[in-house]
Amino acid sequence: MQISDAIAEAANVAGTITASTPVRAEPSTVRPRILVLANQKGGVGKTTTAINLGTALAAVGERVLIVDLDPQGNASTGLGIGRAERKVSAYDVLIGSALIEDAVVPTKVPGLDIVPSTMDLLGAELELASVPRRSHRLRDALARMPRAGRPREDNDREREMTARPYTYLLIDCPPSLNLLTINAMTAADAILVPLQCEFFALEGLSQLLRTVERVKSSLNPRLEIQGVVLTMFDQRNKLSDQVASDVRQHLGDKVYRTVIPRNVRLSEAPSYGKPALVYDHRCAGSKAYMKLASELIRRERSLRQTAA
Repeated sequence: MQISDAIAEAANVAGTITASTPVRAEPSTVRPRILVLANQKGGVGKTTTAINLGTALAAVGERVLIVDLDPQGNASTGLGIGRAERKVSAYDVLIGSALIEDAVVPTKVPGLDIVPSTMDLLGAELELASVPRRSHRLRDALARMPRAGRPREDNDREREMTARPYTYLLIDCPPSLNLLTINAMTAADAILVPLQCEFFALEGLSQLLRTVERVKSSLNPRLEIQGVVLTMFDQRNKLSDQVASDVRQHLGDKVYRTVIPRNVRLSEAPSYGKPALVYDHRCAGSKAYMKLASELIRRERSLRQTAA
């Protein structure tokens, strides 16, 4: 089955999206909605969520760019971007040696691109230590991106980016609250927090929320918590139910109704360089991410109406 066929069938399998959200024909804004996926605890599903949520959004007609800010480069690997293809990376964008559009690499998923990561990002924090606006490097780079109908240069890449601009930009962060994560939060409109349904995951949530408040007060006044996504939910484990209940009690509507189950196909897919929605679009994990994309779109639509 071709990638495009798998994506189309995935959208049909999770009919809640196609029934409530028409395929986008024209961009609704000239600026993408920037969401950062952050949690200082590792292994909670940040990268899995970035890859599969991005794929699900692309499946219903959104144009999505993932920025891989994790030096491990798992989002890049999970989308089949080999090391040889990462000639220009997020590192080059942050240190100012390349424009972000020069780092964009198309994936095999129609409508989904990525700015890949390399291990060079490990040294970015030291290199940026004495640079002016070091916390704003990514924000400034994104602000210089070509906008709808306004290419800076007459080339195929910029014509494509401005003819069909990105509607969502997802930033995959490292599992720590370092300068890379601060750059992502400073550039973002809102934060999407993947939270593993285990006790230790709760311990770091309060620290993350305090960091968000500090960034909001000093660097990015528009920053908000877009939502919390419960991941790796095991319905056989009473602790998963307890964690989910506690988080919903404390954060209320900020917690998504959609829960991502613990699913072996989600774990297998990255080793094949594919999102789970392409690797096995009928598995429970893929269906959950399609429902999550549907819920995110509805939530974003509600936020826009409220703001208007």
